Amino acid sequence: MVALIKATTASLVTCLKVFLASSELLASPWTFDHEELMLMMLYNTGTRLGLIHELRLMQCYLMPDEIALRELSESVIAKLKLMTDEQFAEVEFPLD
Repeated sequence: MVALIKATTASLVTCLKVFLASSELLASPWTFDHEELMLMMLYNTGTRLGLIHELRLMQCYLMPDEIALRELSESVIAKLKLMTDEQFAEVEFPLD
């Protein structure tokens, strides 16, 4: 019974890894909403890691009551951390 549970768990872990490793399912560029894209445009340095760095610096200057901007920037940072540099290069920013 224990061997069956271990085998099933190992199989589920393998399936999960394959699912998360899929480049199309892992933080695709279209997962950013309009507000996130606008924030990214404001602080974009041209690289994914540079953008993460600039957003972290911006957060240092936020006042305690600027909760919405902090949450928005945290959401962007979390998604950027899941992306590869190649996926970041494919992000299309709105022109409006």
